[in-house]
Amino acid sequence: QVQLVESGGGLVQAGGSLRLSCAASGRTFSSYVMAWFRQAPGKEREFVAAITWNGVSTTYADSVKGRFTISRDNAKNTAYLQMDSLKPEDTAIYYCAATRQYYIDSRVGAPYVYDHWGQGTQVTVSS
Repeated sequence: QVQLVESGGGLVQAGGSLRLSCAASGRTFSSYVMAWFRQAPGKEREFVAAITWNGVSTTYADSVKGRFTISRDNAKNTAYLQMDSLKPEDTAIYYCAATRQYYIDSRVGAPYVYDHWGQGTQVTVSS
């Protein structure tokens, strides 16, 4: 069983940066693909980024490509989302998620694939 706790959200001006962290409990963190999703008010949860167990391969939603970077530190049981050049449309609750598989496949953007979720952290970008 993996428990996920996000941190690092907050209020930032457009063009600014934030770094989100996702701390995972358990000894099998390195067996999981880690991902970030977000959900804005009145909208469905959407995929942001994912990373393989060893950090070698990553994938991003088109809306964040080139601005966000996902990474992980298996020694610290932590995944990160570095968010640069933030826009007001990035405002949402950001969720960390984990699925017990090593590699990313075509289902990576589907929430149902993920077995474990954090409670979310609010990111607000002002214009």
